[in-house]
Amino acid sequence: MKLHFLRNATLIIEHKQHRILVDPMLGKVGSLPSYSFIRHKSLRNPMVPLPDGAQQHLEGLTAALVTHCQLGHSDHLDGAAKKLLLSKKIPTYCRLDDEEFIGKRVIPTVPLKDEQRQPFFDGYITPIPTVHGYGWIAGFMGPGVGYFLELPDAPSLYISGDTVLTKDVRHCLKTLRPDIAVVAAGNASLDIGKDILMSLDEIMEFIRLAPGQVIANHLEAINHCPVKRTQLRDLAQKSGVSDKLLIPADGETLMFSKQPEFA
Repeated sequence: MKLHFLRNATLIIEHKQHRILVDPMLGKVGSLPSYSFIRHKSLRNPMVPLPDGAQQHLEGLTAALVTHCQLGHSDHLDGAAKKLLLSKKIPTYCRLDDEEFIGKRVIPTVPLKDEQRQPFFDGYITPIPTVHGYGWIAGFMGPGVGYFLELPDAPSLYISGDTVLTKDVRHCLKTLRPDIAVVAAGNASLDIGKDILMSLDEIMEFIRLAPGQVIANHLEAINHCPVKRTQLRDLAQKSGVSDKLLIPADGETLMFSKQPEFA
């Protein structure tokens, strides 16, 4: 299995004949509005371009996965991504509640039932509920899911989606025991309310709970995500979990078999 990390939460899972695009934000720098004007420096998003070679990775896609996309979450499905999915008629797996929103763009959708293990190509997929924030802000942000993937002859993979550390996330880590877990580590917040992603302490706990390797994404691309890769790396070192954490750069590919290694 290869994981190609493009930018923010956007990655491509490559395994055998499959190339699965996750949470695509494919637009140019500044094509989306700022998500914060007071608490963080006001900048249009995304703040960084797609890495060199991104277009090559986007060829031959067989499916897409979207964790959430309504209520202004364009950093997980933007206009450029919608055009790509539509033009290539890529089957897009999503929550039941997101099917109509995505389907209105005439993008072929495959709705998934929350917390049910369902067939996914020649393997299985289980949507894991998320809570996108602490307190009342979570309701404002709306529902979403993460995904637990089981593909034959590949390590199991958990993509947390945008969430804080909930009982469902803990259950996935402790009971489903993914070989690889991808965590949204940007510690995002808006100008109102509490944080909408895990705190740094929760990210460290997520790493401790994970039975295998953890990969941090959702970093350094959107203006309301303040966590830097260097900051996260230093904290992991101080917390004694650096051996379990990978923090890929935009454009980096990680390859996994029985033991994770850089490619």
